[in-house]
Amino acid sequence: MNKKIVLASASPRREELLRELGLEFIVYPPNIEEINEENCSPKDIVLKNAIKKAEAVASNFSNAVIISADTIVVLEGKVIGKPKDRDDAIRILEKLKGKKHYVFTAVVVWETPENRYFCKVAKSMVKMRKYTREEIEKYVDTGEPLDKAGAYGIQGKGALFVEKIEGDYYNIVGLPIGYLYLLLKKVGINIL
Repeated sequence: MNKKIVLASASPRREELLRELGLEFIVYPPNIEEINEENCSPKDIVLKNAIKKAEAVASNFSNAVIISADTIVVLEGKVIGKPKDRDDAIRILEKLKGKKHYVFTAVVVWETPENRYFCKVAKSMVKMRKYTREEIEKYVDTGEPLDKAGAYGIQGKGALFVEKIEGDYYNIVGLPIGYLYLLLKKVGINIL
């Protein structure tokens, strides 16, 4: 396999996970407008966005394997994106307090020049504990939640708000690496 591996993402968490797996890759963030169609299921939203990201980056590489992903948080049937600012992060965390929500991540492995792709969608449940307004404000003031869907990072201090999870932890971080492993094998990359 002489293809270049390209991570189509600006996410430092996804980059860190790929490095931990020992993959050699370059980072090429896509420049796309993500969809958030109200008439689409959460699974369809993340899948469409992840495919769109991979396709946008693939056009810049003639012999590569592109890895892309998209993650959303869903509470009571509504998609919760990244907070717009500090106040929005506080509002989101107040909404999540004491409730279950779901995290969906699509991962896509796109191969050029074949222009074929393989994809999987992971779903995990997260139950938040009943934390205080003071805890929310202290957490938001760290800056950690401001670039994350759902306004928390389970791999950081946001874990302090989590009571329990069901499903893939790495899905909640933003890259279900078990699925990624299976998809990479389909294009001849075995990371074991």
